[in-house]
Amino acid sequence: MQHITIDNKLIYPSKVVCIGRNYTEHIKELNNETPDEMVFFIKPNSSISDKLIFPKGHNSCHYEAEISFLIEENKISAVGFGLDLTLREIQSKLKKKGLPWERAKAFNNSAVFSKFVPFNKDITKLSIELYINSQLRQKGDYSLMINKPEDIIKEANSFLSFEDGDILMSGTPSGVGAFKIGDVFTGKILYADEVIVEQTFKVV
Repeated sequence: MQHITIDNKLIYPSKVVCIGRNYTEHIKELNNETPDEMVFFIKPNSSISDKLIFPKGHNSCHYEAEISFLIEENKISAVGFGLDLTLREIQSKLKKKGLPWERAKAFNNSAVFSKFVPFNKDITKLSIELYINSQLRQKGDYSLMINKPEDIIKEANSFLSFEDGDILMSGTPSGVGAFKIGDVFTGKILYADEVIVEQTFKVV
């Protein structure tokens, strides 16, 4: 099974629970409608990676940076930087046909994570930044989320259970786009403007 790391300890999530369309500006940039209720999708354990690997057999793939949370006893216990990799062209075709998104969202290595750090502070002070080749591409924070993580957990529990060690990805701010092999990503999670997580990935 695939794993994440926290304090040099390996954690094996059973799944990654993701929420879509959780930042207004991101909804606008993709010309989507604001949903009436939370939009969920799941990435399996096989999607988890600590390396940024361009999907083989595809010409295009999009990055989506997300504040990601480790869930234990149904509560947030740690935070990390995550990338939800998306085969956008395939996703668009599936959406038009009203079909599930797994082919575009749940493929191997599509959930890329930094190391996680324990977190029990004020969640409202969290923010995220993504730099690609030293240029700032995405920036967002708790205040911009339509649905807050605590509410997402509660709503998710209405139809599924979080196992200890599962991950919640809380949506992506505007600025998503395509990337290529050789690009260098630096992801940061900040608490009250102080960097608490920083990790660099080179696309292979």
